[in-house]
Amino acid sequence: MFAYYFNLALRSFRRDKALTMLMVLAIALGIGACMTTLTVFHVLSGDPIPSKSSRLFYVQLDAAAMQGYEPGDEPQEQVTRLDAETLLREKRGDRQAMMTGGSVVVTPDREGVVPFNAGARFTSADFFPMFDVPMLYGRGWSANEDEARARVAVISSALNERVFGGGDSVGKQLRLDQGDFTVVGVVGDWRPVPRFYDMNSDRYGKLEDVFVPFQTAVAMKMDRSGSMDCWGSSNGDEMGLGAPCVWIQYWVELADPSRVSEYRNYLANYSDQQRAAGRFERPTNVRLRSVMEWLEFKRVVPNDVVMQLWLGLGFLLVCLVNTVGLLLAKFLRRGSEIGVRRALGASRQAIFSQCLVEAGTVGLVGGILGLGLSLLGLWAVRQQPASYAELAHLDLRMLVFTFVLAIAASVLAGLLPAWRAMQVTPAIQLKSQ
Repeated sequence: MFAYYFNLALRSFRRDKALTMLMVLAIALGIGACMTTLTVFHVLSGDPIPSKSSRLFYVQLDAAAMQGYEPGDEPQEQVTRLDAETLLREKRGDRQAMMTGGSVVVTPDREGVVPFNAGARFTSADFFPMFDVPMLYGRGWSANEDEARARVAVISSALNERVFGGGDSVGKQLRLDQGDFTVVGVVGDWRPVPRFYDMNSDRYGKLEDVFVPFQTAVAMKMDRSGSMDCWGSSNGDEMGLGAPCVWIQYWVELADPSRVSEYRNYLANYSDQQRAAGRFERPTNVRLRSVMEWLEFKRVVPNDVVMQLWLGLGFLLVCLVNTVGLLLAKFLRRGSEIGVRRALGASRQAIFSQCLVEAGTVGLVGGILGLGLSLLGLWAVRQQPASYAELAHLDLRMLVFTFVLAIAASVLAGLLPAWRAMQVTPAIQLKSQ
């Protein structure tokens, strides 16, 4: 019966071309606007590391002075170097990593390539296995190399192409700032969205080009980037081991819920010990948030994207209301045809089903046109200067959802017109003829 109703819908479209085009256009415009904004929201609000997001946790301690303290305040979002190195040394997690952003001057030993600045990440050895960083060549460095302040580096594939011309560059020398480093690894295709491991820099920016052991970067006084908060005198050395400054992000990997509880207790005990030693002044206030909890706390999706999503949904609703009116006009104009069908034995359910199939067919055609409008809208988004703009692409899941939404929306819009159509009384219609 579906094929029969579908055939009737196509014949109806040919009879009322103008009205059909208005309905298709209304659905297409609504779907185009909605899917453009929904796709951007989907890209920016997704799980950046779905295989491990429930096992990775961001650590917060409250090491600041009492001045300005109010009960219930959130602890600082970063930790001091002393706390980070202590937690790293005690190794209470399955894996742990301390890190900060930075920049280095790369001096290629290649004719025609001048020195340039590159974004860097100064981190510890567990960073690569902890965040499932794929390696195109080589490996990350070891904990021993980190502690020994070894001059080793992992570089991005883009930097590898720019400096070495691509290929396996493991073992080659790379000059960073004023020192020569040995390349031990080249990162493959890896760009978590958002860049959850450091929310103090560009959340949707590109991957850092250079990764250097944290202790090596500090020893060489490499330039760091990102926020830093201090509450006391640091004697001009904010990055010093005992400086009262928070500037380091600290992540820990915990395999199961029991380990999470144990680690949270460990952080509370550590905070108590530091307060007893006179370092911490505030009451114990620790946080241990998973990846998705951390992103929710940071409200990672830009406000303008959320606003655009609501506007897109509102525009789709307006288009659906218009479609309801057009379908009502279309179905009620066919009262005599429906009356004849009812007189020949068609049930009200059959009329209702026929009208819904016709509405769904409108949605299918509108979805095809709406898909084109969505692609055009996403192209327009990619022309914007925002760092997330280049990420606005329609994946397979959103492609399928486009048609599902279009058909579902049109069927929803057709419920009232279909119900009105099946109420047609055949005797009255036949008598009027």
